Amino acid sequence: MKQYIPFIRKDPVVPVIRLQGVIATGPRGGLSDQGLASLIEKAFRRGKPAGVALVINSPGGSPVQSSLIAARIRRLAEEHEVRVHAFVEDVAASGGYWLACAGDEIWVDESSIVGSIGVIFASFGFHDFMTRNGIERRVHTAGRSKSLADPFLPEKAEDIERLKALQEPIHRAFIDHVKRNRGARLDESADLFNADIWTGQQAVRLGLADGVAHLVPKMQEIYGEKVRLVPYGQRRPLLQRLGMNLFGHVLSEIEDRSLWARYGL
Repeated sequence: MKQYIPFIRKDPVVPVIRLQGVIATGPRGGLSDQGLASLIEKAFRRGKPAGVALVINSPGGSPVQSSLIAARIRRLAEEHEVRVHAFVEDVAASGGYWLACAGDEIWVDESSIVGSIGVIFASFGFHDFMTRNGIERRVHTAGRSKSLADPFLPEKAEDIERLKALQEPIHRAFIDHVKRNRGARLDESADLFNADIWTGQQAVRLGLADGVAHLVPKMQEIYGEKVRLVPYGQRRPLLQRLGMNLFGHVLSEIEDRSLWARYGL
């Protein structure tokens, strides 16, 4: 005798992808397209998610990795016809805001730091220290630009011009990404692309974010009280979990802390 299974309606599922930390390549444990690829793919491909949520807490980093990660998210969102909701915690600045713009909507806390739509090159100058201590710098290159912005040589005006020429197309790509994803929501009367930062509430008024909201209540509001939020997060690299490569990890941590410190964190 044939048995019939009554129709069972499953609770909606929303994968939650945590994007926490500095955006960078290499073994330092930051956010990179290679490190996140399988995690993002699983979030979109397992079953049929009702939506995907991004929880972002990043001061930025590599513009290329920011672009690759955001492009992967948008490609999968369109392929699977899934809406993406970005939630900003402490900060989504520079590359962190690039990632936030991968969402169809951006939600912030009132005190979140958002923006910094710009490009930076930072270095040090050691030539005076070397001169005072009798240290001679010997550099031999094939190609006049091989020692561009060498921190052990005096700064050159032509090096500054070349660096700015490199920064300009990267900045333009960032601006185009924001305009493409935020569209008419942006306040056209405001100067949004000079690397300023704003609090969450200010970002909403400028169209850089859609509203003040937190993950759980907003997802329940959109998908119902029974929505299941499934966390997806990166694991730290094996060497870090074992406490190895300590010296390299300390240097990376110092560099990462300097990025967070720009935003008082």
